Amino acid sequence: MSRKDSREKALELVFGMTLSKDTPQEVIEMFKENSEEGLDGIDFGYINNILEGINEKRTELDSIIEKNLQNWKLDRISKINLCILEMGIYEMLYVEDVPEKVALNEALELTKRYSDEKSVSFVNGVLDKVLKNI
Repeated sequence: MSRKDSREKALELVFGMTLSKDTPQEVIEMFKENSEEGLDGIDFGYINNILEGINEKRTELDSIIEKNLQNWKLDRISKINLCILEMGIYEMLYVEDVPEKVALNEALELTKRYSDEKSVSFVNGVLDKVLKNI
């Protein structure tokens, strides 16, 4: 499984973790137990890093998002878009082997897949502002 596929699984698990309030370990274990697909190609090291990092730094990530919103409040952002923003910012700031622009582009691809067209420009605007302030 490629990094792109692992990133998509990570987003699904971050979203699940957000809704269920489970720990990263619980979310990963439930995924492993309930997965009907092969787990061989999944980069669990990367996924665990993303889940643990977002769980640990969620307050900081949400604060960064809030500072870069224009005419929006954090609680108005859909859960999936919030998870995409958190993941994109986490990758930009803390995942050394992912270039910042790649993190932004991958977040946009996830938004295209999991959200609507208006959300793509919204996520792009927020992440672009964050990128300029790094």
